[in-house]
Amino acid sequence: MTLEGLVREFAENVAAQTDAILQVGADPEDKHGDRYLSAFDELRARGNEGREALRVLLKHPRMDVRATAVAFLLRYRTAEARAVLEEAARGEGLVAFGAQLTLKGWDEGDWDLGPE
Repeated sequence: MTLEGLVREFAENVAAQTDAILQVGADPEDKHGDRYLSAFDELRARGNEGREALRVLLKHPRMDVRATAVAFLLRYRTAEARAVLEEAARGEGLVAFGAQLTLKGWDEGDWDLGPE
């Protein structure tokens, strides 16, 4: 799959997972999470080229997609990623909570979503 295709797969499945979580009576199976994680694994396997491709999501219209993408880019693009997470953390709901936890984990040294 192309870099653009992997980034699209990542974004579409993050959005689908968020939408599914917010549905009353949502199916607990996390197929969308598995799909975006698989896309990220393929991007990461391509090194900095894959990480750079993921950076386009910093401007995605959905905050859940932006915040999830930058959680995987914290070690690679710390300042840019923190800025997006801090913006998300000021919001409300699930995305804000996730951004707050990600920042807390990063600040406390417990974050481990990407290679050094």
